Amino acid sequence: AAKERTMTQLGQLYEKALQEVGEVNAAIFEVHQMMLEDDDYQDAIHSMIQNEEVNAEYATMIDGSIVLQSRITAPDVRDISNRLVRNLSGEEQIDWSTMEPSIIVADDLTPSETVQMDKSKILAFVTVHGSTNSHTAILARMMNIPGRY
Repeated sequence: AAKERTMTQLGQLYEKALQEVGEVNAAIFEVHQMMLEDDDYQDAIHSMIQNEEVNAEYATMIDGSIVLQSRITAPDVRDISNRLVRNLSGEEQIDWSTMEPSIIVADDLTPSETVQMDKSKILAFVTVHGSTNSHTAILARMMNIPGRY
């Protein structure tokens, strides 16, 4: 159920990104859906649950992340894993609609965090560990959000 909810959320993010940053840049969320469906990713999580007798949240963050990191960048891995863990634990999504106009300062931002924010309320992004070529920085530039990535 958590995986299906995650897939639905990623589809919604794709639709929002499609409107705000175009098809090419929205495609990252389709890639996230494909990674979530990846057999190696799912097998690694199931194996860790069975062999090490850990819960799904732990297996997703540890073993699932290792599998994905060999294929995509760390912020994308964190994005997929964090979303799935929130859905496994029943945690509600952050409601970005109540946000005041702000300068966002963070270690890093995931692509989904970037797209979920109301771009009219973001004055700028400042990230410590981001890079100018990260998916987040590309999305922010496409959304006309100034910043240091």
